[in-house]
Amino acid sequence: MIVWLNGTHGAGKTTTAARVPRLLPDSRVLDAEKVGETLMDITPGLPETDNFQHWPPWRPLVVETARRVLDYAGGTLVMPMTVLVEEYWREIAAGLAGHGIPVRHFVLHADEETLRGRIAGDTVVGPDSSFRLRYLQPYAEAARAWLHAEAEVVDTTRLTPGRAALRIAEAVKG
Repeated sequence: MIVWLNGTHGAGKTTTAARVPRLLPDSRVLDAEKVGETLMDITPGLPETDNFQHWPPWRPLVVETARRVLDYAGGTLVMPMTVLVEEYWREIAAGLAGHGIPVRHFVLHADEETLRGRIAGDTVVGPDSSFRLRYLQPYAEAARAWLHAEAEVVDTTRLTPGRAALRIAEAVKG
């Protein structure tokens, strides 16, 4: 099984994902961003883009990586990754379904003021990341158009990552 944690930057995906394995036996975190980073390391580089998700190999490589890890280790993969393009999400979901891998899709949501505050205070990526801020509007549009209807929404505006992880683990177990 895959527990996919979607949502925009600052919603708490990475922090929450790190806590879920403590609550779900036999689970581990696989960050699909690492697949994108591998593609970014190809030299000479792939065609210029502002987001590695636009490279056609990224989506099937995410599916194949998840499948191979599950075949090898079993259990549950917790995958924190923002996917705001519906076509990309459908491609990933269909690829996983084609391998018989069930997916629980959660969207971690917070209001824009909270997201801006978290991005401004981020000490890992750096404060006020223009890259991260650039995704607030596309997230809001995806949330309205399709994303919130496709997933279980966990509002993290006033929820600690530990509490969000608990809600997700309980939903998966229940």
